[in-house]
Amino acid sequence: MAKKSIISVKDVNIRTMTANGYDYICITDIARQKNETDPNGVIGNWMRNRNTIEYLGLWETLYNPNFNPLEFEGFRNKAGLNAFTLSPTQWIEATKAIGLITKAGRYGGTYARSDIAFKFANWVSVEFELYLVMEFQRLKADEQKQLEWSAKRELSKINYRIHTDAIKSNLIPAEVTREQAAMKYAEEADVLNVAMFGMTAKQWREANPDLKGNIRDYATINELICLSNMENINAVFINDGMPQGERLVKLNQIAIQQMQVLEDNEGRKLLK
Repeated sequence: MAKKSIISVKDVNIRTMTANGYDYICITDIARQKNETDPNGVIGNWMRNRNTIEYLGLWETLYNPNFNPLEFEGFRNKAGLNAFTLSPTQWIEATKAIGLITKAGRYGGTYARSDIAFKFANWVSVEFELYLVMEFQRLKADEQKQLEWSAKRELSKINYRIHTDAIKSNLIPAEVTREQAAMKYAEEADVLNVAMFGMTAKQWREANPDLKGNIRDYATINELICLSNMENINAVFINDGMPQGERLVKLNQIAIQQMQVLEDNEGRKLLK
C-alpha cells in the first residue's frame, strides 16, 4: 500500500507517495504552479519536448530492465514535430515505463519518481524546483526522525519484557492471582515513570485528560534511550533483591546523570 504525504511549496500543496519502496511526487500539482486550470496541458507540452523524451528514455534505460527501447525510439523520432503529442499514460503503456505513474479519479494525477519530478519542476520554474527539493528533503528528514523514534520505542518495549520477567521471578509470590500480578507490574512501571518523568502513569493521565496513549508515547528520543537503559538496570536491581524505595532513588540518579549527558542541560531533581 502506498504511503502518502503532502508538502507545501510556495503555498502550493504537492502530494507525494512511497510505492514499492520508491518516492514519487505529483507533477500534476507542480504543473499548477504554471497553469492552475490546465495542469495536464503543461505536462503534455513538457512531454512533447525532445529533450524530455531523451531524458525519460535514458532514465528508464538505467533503472528499468523491462523498458521497451523500440517504442522509445519511435517517440524520440517524432518529438518536436508540430503534430506530435504524448500523454503520460501513452508513454507508460507503450514503453512499460516505471518512472511515471498515473492515478485516476478526482484526487488522481500524474506522479513521477523524485529525480524526474525535480527535472519537471526545473522546466516549470528553476526557483520552484529549488524550493521543492528543500521541502522534499525536509519531509524525508522528518520521516527518518519518526523512524528512529519508533525504533527506540520498540527497544523500550522489548526491554520492558525483560524487566517484567525479572519481576515475576523475584517479586511475585507463588500462587498469586492475575490481578495481583498486574498490580505488581503496574507499580514497577511507575517506579520507572517516577524516576524518569516525576509522576506515575495515573498522575499523567489526570494531568493530561485530552491526550491519547500513555506518558511514554510523548517521550523524546533521549528520554526513551534513558528509559530503555533504566529498564535493564532495574531488572538487575530486582534480581539483586534491592528494595523498591532504594531502587527508585538510584534509578532517578541514573536518569538525571544520563539526561545531562544526552541533552547537556540541567537534569531532573533528585528524589528525596
